Amino acid sequence: MAAMSLAVVRSRALDGFDAPEVLVEVQLANGLPSFTLVGLADTEVKEARERVRAALLHGGFGFPHNRRITVNLAPADLPKDSGRFDLPIALGVLAAGGALDPARLARCEFAGELSLAGELRPVRGALALALAARRGASGRELVLPRASASAAAAVPGLVVRGASSLAEVVAALQPGEAVTELARAVEPARAAAAAAAPDLRDVRGQSGAKRALEIAAAGAHGLLMIGPPGTGKSMLATRLPALLPPMEEDEALESAALIGLAAATPTFGQRPLRTPHHTASAVALVGGGSPPRPGEISLAHGGVLFLDETPEFPRSALEALREPLETGRITISRAARQASFPARFQFVGAMNPCPCGWHGARHAGPGCRCTPEQVARYRGRLSGPLLDRIDLQVEVLAASPDDLLGAPADEPSATVAARVAAARARQQRRQGRPNGWLDAAALDARLLLAPAAAGFLARAASRLAWSGRRVHRALKVALTIADLAAADRVEVDHVAEAVQWQRALAP
Repeated sequence: MAAMSLAVVRSRALDGFDAPEVLVEVQLANGLPSFTLVGLADTEVKEARERVRAALLHGGFGFPHNRRITVNLAPADLPKDSGRFDLPIALGVLAAGGALDPARLARCEFAGELSLAGELRPVRGALALALAARRGASGRELVLPRASASAAAAVPGLVVRGASSLAEVVAALQPGEAVTELARAVEPARAAAAAAAPDLRDVRGQSGAKRALEIAAAGAHGLLMIGPPGTGKSMLATRLPALLPPMEEDEALESAALIGLAAATPTFGQRPLRTPHHTASAVALVGGGSPPRPGEISLAHGGVLFLDETPEFPRSALEALREPLETGRITISRAARQASFPARFQFVGAMNPCPCGWHGARHAGPGCRCTPEQVARYRGRLSGPLLDRIDLQVEVLAASPDDLLGAPADEPSATVAARVAAARARQQRRQGRPNGWLDAAALDARLLLAPAAAGFLARAASRLAWSGRRVHRALKVALTIADLAAADRVEVDHVAEAVQWQRALAP
């Protein structure tokens, strides 16, 4: 055996939402026997030494106990975590010892955690790895544990192969064999149509709140519902995803990849609904940790983030939502690195009108016991700048007994979703995105506002002392109302309705 030999295996790390390429360089040299792992590896990666040694011995491949083994994970300044490098390290040891052809290894990228018996265990973020491999356009195939490969196979234009053990991968890389001996992963089934989702017709009465929910879905607007307990706020919020249009393929892949980063099993094509408890911290909402992980706002990307009892959330957590609501991204900064995650979610909040919950209740409840100061303090937990970023504010009062018991069933979600889809299609043709995502310049360029409607809005904004941001929010809502009516320009009645949806909890 040569005094020194070197093998290189390609893999990928996770850096926020990105998955940069990592070269796993394995060198066998003469000298005192040792197994050294370098390249800014955390504890999980360093423990790969024991897993790789046991897996190789158990598989009958042998281990170079009498050699000095050095494993370098390059680039050296990129943090590496988790057990995803077990498989490439084991293959590198075998290749450096002459048991595998390095040219065959160069055709693939590998990731997988090894058990002591050599079985391959799933890795976190497999879909993010696949998306990064496709962006790299290297033409290499991606070899993953079988369970992870089924998720990564949803990425079109990339060959993903799954294996259940180290022995299976090694056998496919032997001379005379080919990586094609590994089964090509089958694309997972897409989410079924939302037939089993909660239906809007289950909510009796609340015609005004349902109208606001339809406008929110049609324009991707944020929504805040204020009302006493038991009036249907949570029921309405959980029915919003069924009103939204089906996800585009890239949007579905991005959403599923983010969920996969949180070690959860993604459901492809289904808009997520995240409902964190009001004790959630700012880090739980926006993400963080070391290495940074996505928070609830990123896990809700492409779907709905519902904060029930919104004023009960910590002030720091609520204020952290302000930037993502504007930009659709969240950047987590640490001393050495930054991580950026998509966070284009649709915000829905629900709150009581006062601490006891019964302020303004008409048909239910014992009556409000709160003083005006307590009501003002409670509502003041939502800051003016945050309220300025929520497009719709609707009062949800208790329905009368006649509405609850005698009223016929209202429209099903499918009927409302059809109107929403038509309005979204108009927006897509006009500007390529929903109205709720428009900035001020894009709104001014595309808004056809009738002169009478402009005058009406100017008078209302002056009387209500609105900020410039609030005026633009009202215009976006009015534009969505016009889209639902298939109108070519925004008229007075569209603006008047939009103004009404801004006044339930004015900052």
